[in-house]
Amino acid sequence: MNSIDEFEKSIGVNFKDKILIETVFTHRSYLNEHRNLEHDHNERLEFLGDAVLELCVTQYLFENFDKAEGIMTNWRSALVKGESLSLEAKKIGINELIKTSRGEAKNTGKARDLILANAFEALLGAIYMDKGYQITYKFVEKYIIYKLKNIIDNGLDYDPKSKFQELSQDELGITPSYEEVKSEGPDHNKEFTVSAYLDNEKVGTGKGRSKQNAQTAAAKTALEKWDEIKKSF
Repeated sequence: MNSIDEFEKSIGVNFKDKILIETVFTHRSYLNEHRNLEHDHNERLEFLGDAVLELCVTQYLFENFDKAEGIMTNWRSALVKGESLSLEAKKIGINELIKTSRGEAKNTGKARDLILANAFEALLGAIYMDKGYQITYKFVEKYIIYKLKNIIDNGLDYDPKSKFQELSQDELGITPSYEEVKSEGPDHNKEFTVSAYLDNEKVGTGKGRSKQNAQTAAAKTALEKWDEIKKSF
């Protein structure tokens, strides 16, 4: 993917307001090295896109399933989580077009995935602003909701935090606790680090854009080494 024009053709959305799509691909760090840009970074569009994404997925689940709230909440969480969004961002070519500072451009792994997930949300915000809700909804159906069958068939909607608590209580008679280790970044884009404990023993650590997400990541880390943890108690 070499240009925004090619990108628009590939996703089937032709923006009337070209500033919007330029903004989608502009990370905050890029402005530090290019202060004369006529458009802003993508964080405001990301904020909007996050809300639009949740609404689209919620509407789809409400209209197509007669399930308990908790089940549909888990399905929605699995669909809109950062890993899912960053994967789609890579598939549609955002990784090749995103503009970051030279320092950020060197980042890989989770740091890069977070930038891509945010840009995907910004894209949804831009589509909503330029084309309206119905076209945004169809885009979410095509690029996000298609994963739902695989999530349901393979039990990928199970919340790691709930699973960790269930195992800890059933097999060890202990209820997990969580402690915030640190938080980094500006108020609008903090990253939290949280550790999970059984009694006073730290059994996992995770990071996330909210304390809840960080707790979930810490629980997931603990689950990955559950057999080892059990032997120590």
